[in-house]
Amino acid sequence: MKNSCFALIALLLLTSCSTSDNTKSVTKNTEQFKLELQHLKEYFHIPGLAVLVQKGDSVLYEDYFGHANVEEDIKVDSTTQFPIASITKVFAGVALFKLQEEGKLSFEDAINTYFDDPIFDDSIKIKHVLSHTSQGSPGENFYYSYRFGALTHVIEKASKTSFGDYIGNGIFVPLDLQNTFLLTDSTSVTKTMARPYNFDEQVVAGQVEYGASASAGIVSNPRDMAKFSKALDDNVLLDETSKLGMYTPFASHLPYGHGIFSQVFNGKKVLWAYGQYDSYSSLLLKVPEDHLSLIILANNNLMSDPARLIYGDGLSSLFTQSFLKNYVFDFGDMPLFESGNGTEKFQNTELHRKKLLAEALASSFMARFDDSELEKSKKLLRQLFKQYPDYPAYADLNLLHNLTFIKDVHFSKDLGPFDEFDPQIEAIANTLLKKDQDNPYVNIYMGTFHNRKGNLDKAQSHFETIANAKNFSPFWYTSEAKRWLEEHN
Repeated sequence: MKNSCFALIALLLLTSCSTSDNTKSVTKNTEQFKLELQHLKEYFHIPGLAVLVQKGDSVLYEDYFGHANVEEDIKVDSTTQFPIASITKVFAGVALFKLQEEGKLSFEDAINTYFDDPIFDDSIKIKHVLSHTSQGSPGENFYYSYRFGALTHVIEKASKTSFGDYIGNGIFVPLDLQNTFLLTDSTSVTKTMARPYNFDEQVVAGQVEYGASASAGIVSNPRDMAKFSKALDDNVLLDETSKLGMYTPFASHLPYGHGIFSQVFNGKKVLWAYGQYDSYSSLLLKVPEDHLSLIILANNNLMSDPARLIYGDGLSSLFTQSFLKNYVFDFGDMPLFESGNGTEKFQNTELHRKKLLAEALASSFMARFDDSELEKSKKLLRQLFKQYPDYPAYADLNLLHNLTFIKDVHFSKDLGPFDEFDPQIEAIANTLLKKDQDNPYVNIYMGTFHNRKGNLDKAQSHFETIANAKNFSPFWYTSEAKRWLEEHN
């Protein structure tokens, strides 16, 4: 009888710590994180979401929200797989470091060495493409670039096998990643892969983007991603020197290492990668000092797109903000969405300023669907400039994008001119151009800004900077600049 009681107590204890509600080690901050994720899922109209938080060998939190298939009422669960898009770049980075460890390539090699015909300037090396510093003067500035895809051929040429076989045999198989594969074509889609969705006033069916390369194409789930993340921590895939090389920014002023973003915030290194297809999004975030990792996967693009993560600041994402404040900096009591209440004690902190920036940016994006979000973004920006008036000191592309996008919304919706933030726009742009006069994003924003104000000479100068830039691959801003110049000459 006594042994039966002990067995019953043990069973009850085990049950109380089980994953029946998909959570482990439930804490106040985990509960807050869960509530915020639910809010973000609804705010961004995400049909299905999968999340896992890992600390060392322990899973602190694992959860699944919503639908993998809306039409057939299939819920997201631990077996659901998601295309992870550009998080594939982290796997490619590991593959390249493995090849360097094996002596099969050097990051100092000119990338043209691996092609029969030159594809870039001879000064561009593997390390430049891997760090997104190959455009402009190689090694000087970060521009997230589709040139990364050229590394597919480098991996194949150096390994003498296909990209899929090399990462499959070198990463997927050794780590037993049974839910991870390449999305090569329609035959590779599994029954357990989440269906793609878009939001356009309502949730609508999206499309799967096929093709696998060093840039994108892996499908996975949170548990497999957690295995991969832990293998990096434990030097299973790479030795310590290679791992640190991967995690170290190419230059101290740049936000990217070699295959993964690398930032320092509040004295802690934050490593991250994101994925964004038209109908999927993903986030991998690591805080090595605290042995923490976060994986979030979603089946629309709104976990990534509003945050403009392409510019290199992971803290522009409200998902990142929620994780950091709840698990890293113990700011769980700080509201993720500004309400005017409860934020006073957090003001004049960098995390609060970053949160305001992230929320204002998200609101401006969502204004295309909801006019009230436009006013919300303006209100948040007014609060930002009032509480943190030294905006040139924290000026970045995300803030410039936010301010100019508000003007774009006014223009597209025929709401009339909106000039309230023009002084900030010009001051921020000047600050950014002093650091990088060829930055195509600053120039396209300011060319459009001056064009709409009728300052055609200034607009022309910005558009010509883009059109005449040396060593830049054509992108959307290139075609926009050339179109304007053709129309005005």
